[in-house]
Amino acid sequence: QVHLGESGGGSVQAGGSLRLSCAPSGDTSRTHCLGWSRQVSGKEREGVAAIHTDDGTTSYADSVENRFTISQDNAENTVYLQMNSLKPEDTAMYYCAAHPFCRYAFAAGGVNYWGQGTQVTVSS
Repeated sequence: QVHLGESGGGSVQAGGSLRLSCAPSGDTSRTHCLGWSRQVSGKEREGVAAIHTDDGTTSYADSVENRFTISQDNAENTVYLQMNSLKPEDTAMYYCAAHPFCRYAFAAGGVNYWGQGTQVTVSS
């Protein structure tokens, strides 16, 4: 079982920035990818960003490319999502996730673990 503790959500005006943090714990031996997904009420959850924990390779959804940056601090065992140039359409509940491979951050499949979520609200 993998546990994911998230922090860093909040409210910001359009154009502002927020940084989300996620600290995984438990048995992470079968998860090689950490990522962030988001969900708006009434819509499906969508993958936002992912990082391969073995080599640091990153992947992003087109909607956040060049605005969001995912990174990992191995010493702190923490994954970050730096969100810049935020837009009102970025408003959602953001979930930290652990995947067996990063392709499952953006497509169905695999055994995935999810955090409880942190709300991000961007006002215009």
